[in-house]
Amino acid sequence: MSRLFVVAISSVWLLMQGDPIARAADIKLFSPTAMKGLVSELMPQFESRSGHKVAVEYATVGQISDRLLKGEAADVVIVSASRIGDLINQGKVTTGSRAEIASVGVGVYVKAGSRKPDIGSTEAFTRTLLNAKSVSYGDPAGGGVTGVHMATLVRRLGIEADIKAKTAMLPTRQAVLGEVRRDEGETGIGWPSDSALVSGVDLVGTLPADIQNVTLYAAGIVALSQQAEAGKALIGFFSGPIGQAALRAKGFEPR
Repeated sequence: MSRLFVVAISSVWLLMQGDPIARAADIKLFSPTAMKGLVSELMPQFESRSGHKVAVEYATVGQISDRLLKGEAADVVIVSASRIGDLINQGKVTTGSRAEIASVGVGVYVKAGSRKPDIGSTEAFTRTLLNAKSVSYGDPAGGGVTGVHMATLVRRLGIEADIKAKTAMLPTRQAVLGEVRRDEGETGIGWPSDSALVSGVDLVGTLPADIQNVTLYAAGIVALSQQAEAGKALIGFFSGPIGQAALRAKGFEPR
């Protein structure tokens, strides 16, 4: 058997097997900072199973949308469901590529080892805020979901004036939980998933359903991406057993 024939047969066999190395792609992912703990854990597992490489850039949902609208290159994007709809309408994300990933609500934190207050009902949560030595959440002026929701909620509950003097509005949720960890803030408000980013804090739980604010995250393929098939594989990984288990472990509800 000639050497040329052997090489030819080997080449055909590799094509038939779908050689993963030949199909490997470099994928650029824009991910919300709120999902950093999850994504940083999942991407090495996806890479080892797919052969693809993923470069992740983290930012707020608003910043990600702005970067795409300005023409910045990427392959896969994860933003809020409403934002991805806007990006599809503006031709920045491929029509039909939208996939819901997970939802997450607003959670309450205390310093690790501290007594966990009652937040099991709206009345109990209200008492907890009134009785807390201090309360911290994101500055609503920054546009963060938790900060905007809390600013609206305390007015709705009629306690804005009562807790104003002991309320700290900070630039980021990480700053909020950092203050809780240092015992400079007794009760902090953030995403349940934030515990993956800040140690030394305990999640008390999520807000009662009637005062909760749930954010739904969705992914899509960027319209100008040259790695659409690899991008689809990445998005699909979030819906598989490994992705769903990781989502639950980080405080998200898989879709």
